[in-house]
Amino acid sequence: MPEGHVLHRAARLQGKRFNGHELAVSSPQGRFADEARQLDGQVLEMISAKGKHIFYRFESDDTIHVHLGLFGKYRLSKPPFPTPSPNCRLLMQTDENELHLAGPNQCRILNGEEVDEVLNRLGPDPIVNAKGDREEFIRRVERRKIPIGRAIMDQNLMAGVGNVYRSELLFQIGVHPWRKANEIFPETLGQLWDHAVRELKAGERVGKIITVDPVDVDAEKRSQLTRHERLYAYKRHGKPCRRCETPIKHEDIDGRNAWWCPTCQPA
Repeated sequence: MPEGHVLHRAARLQGKRFNGHELAVSSPQGRFADEARQLDGQVLEMISAKGKHIFYRFESDDTIHVHLGLFGKYRLSKPPFPTPSPNCRLLMQTDENELHLAGPNQCRILNGEEVDEVLNRLGPDPIVNAKGDREEFIRRVERRKIPIGRAIMDQNLMAGVGNVYRSELLFQIGVHPWRKANEIFPETLGQLWDHAVRELKAGERVGKIITVDPVDVDAEKRSQLTRHERLYAYKRHGKPCRRCETPIKHEDIDGRNAWWCPTCQPA
């Protein structure tokens, strides 16, 4: 499932093409046909994201809410536009650009109040990093008795972090994923938030997840790292830690594996 940086990047890049334009809206698949007719010909005012959710607000104040889930995919095209795929749920077009959405977990129209309900259910988003978000994150997490590796994947506590960033952020601050959230010092939770802000914003900017400090792989800058050098822990079980050479371990924590270094992240 795409993590938060992917949705924020999509909102930013799609917004450059579609914000402020009158759109032709359709649903080749048919599952969004009635809603598409309702929006067809309207001006799209703004595309925004929070966590793993993206929102398309039209001039009527109707908003398309999309959650990609495991299989949702976007495709941006220029003329001549390709034939829509059979599973194209949503197609939005101007004369110069086309947005093709297939396979989302959610694609629905919400009014302003319903959008607020979705946003209010989500925890602070590190990419947004609004005033007070750091303190709100600490407040929400420090009361939980579940493992921190589960807590930071809870979108009600922190919006946008997925399985890759979970393992990478906990490695960076030296915290074992099974350590209970309420046993972690607030100062350490603050460090976790700060790392999340830095890493997710970097991921949004470059379009990929790169967390390794170049020094740890004898490089000068992150842009020089190969695909196999970009991560510290995620999917590296059995391989030597980039800092201490202890073999990386992994274990199911919430239906998904978490990866960690037993030396750099002691139990």
